[in-house]
Amino acid sequence: MNDMEHRKTNDGEGRRLDGEEEEEEEDEDEGNGRGLDAWERAYADERSWESLQEDESGLLRPIDNKTIYHAQYRRRIRSLYSSTTTARIQKGLIRYLYIVVDLSRAASEMDFKPSRMAVVAKHIEAFIREFFDQNPLSQIGLVTIKDGLAQCLTDLGGSPDSHVKALMGKLECSGDSSLQNALDLVHGYLNQIPSYGHREVLILYSALSTCDPGDIMETIQECKKSKIRCSVIGLSAEIFICRHLCQETGGSYSVALDESHFKELLLEHAPPPPAIAEFAIANLIKMGFPQRAAEGVISICSCHKEAKVGGGYTCPRCKARVCELPTECRICGLTLVSSPHLARSYHHLFPIPPFDEVSLSLLNNPHQRSSRACFGCQESLLIPGNKPTLCVACPKCKQHFCLDCDIYIHESLHNCPGCESFRHSKIVSVTEE
Repeated sequence: MNDMEHRKTNDGEGRRLDGEEEEEEEDEDEGNGRGLDAWERAYADERSWESLQEDESGLLRPIDNKTIYHAQYRRRIRSLYSSTTTARIQKGLIRYLYIVVDLSRAASEMDFKPSRMAVVAKHIEAFIREFFDQNPLSQIGLVTIKDGLAQCLTDLGGSPDSHVKALMGKLECSGDSSLQNALDLVHGYLNQIPSYGHREVLILYSALSTCDPGDIMETIQECKKSKIRCSVIGLSAEIFICRHLCQETGGSYSVALDESHFKELLLEHAPPPPAIAEFAIANLIKMGFPQRAAEGVISICSCHKEAKVGGGYTCPRCKARVCELPTECRICGLTLVSSPHLARSYHHLFPIPPFDEVSLSLLNNPHQRSSRACFGCQESLLIPGNKPTLCVACPKCKQHFCLDCDIYIHESLHNCPGCESFRHSKIVSVTEE
């Protein structure tokens, strides 16, 4: 019996040792780059010398990061276009968004380099500017959470510089986070918004807990009754209360894996989301189109309550002066916009379809000389040596564009130059007839 037990023990140890050797081999494989952690991938991306390639003559071929970026961009455009065109979706053109930034003790963690707080601050600045570029009629406000309290940094407004400046001056982490206090504060501000405005809250949450003075479930139900859409981007791990908040209010909940993933998740909130069915009510909105004041005129600004020389805009109803557009007149409450802002707000309803990739054989065709230059910037689509490069073509007008013009057309211009020129030439020909 002793020999049998001893043999079984040895066999178990042998199997255990073999298992340990297998685990060590797996660890070595992971160390070779096949299974990197999130923080390791950030440094692995910077090791660009490992992705160098050689051409036919043995010379080093430059790394084409622009092509990789363009491929990622095209996937995002196709997903947005497919979700928009599959059904008729109503979107909110006038959005009132509060960004809640968690500056508790958890925001000072350094799993995001150099810290969560620094990464959040850097990408919030880019998000604010992108938000106003895609939503000219909307407004943003900033709220911070630390020491168990919620503080309003900036009121709802349309000036990106004022929001960024206010946030950069308050980057200090301390205390615990209170989700209920933040929701109560934001609910008090958004509850006064007119019914035509889409009320939204975006919470950038770093903590794994919340220190609340009361029942947060009641606060969530109040936000739901007030038609406030709450979305959360977590920087640590998934939390039940955040998931419940987003499900009840119709928002989205996601957790960032690394810095690049956090930036991607944050920029997904820049385009207007689909309106909730019971909240999407059509309303007529009174708007004023103020005129630019003369440069030498001295008047009292209703925004800052001080005298300023030149510039600004004059409300067409009460003749009060405001500094920036779009905004709401502090005297008569009229919504003040400019005509370019109103025109740019409709491109989300009629997006440009993604351009199709052009085969390289078509560019090599000697009969297609017109397609060898980009229709937008007129740059050649051939690299040195008369070799074709990647390009795209509009599915409607069949004009060819380079990668840079493709991004510019879909993200900034929102009109295809080929289709517009074809439409203009058609109108001219009809007029001449």
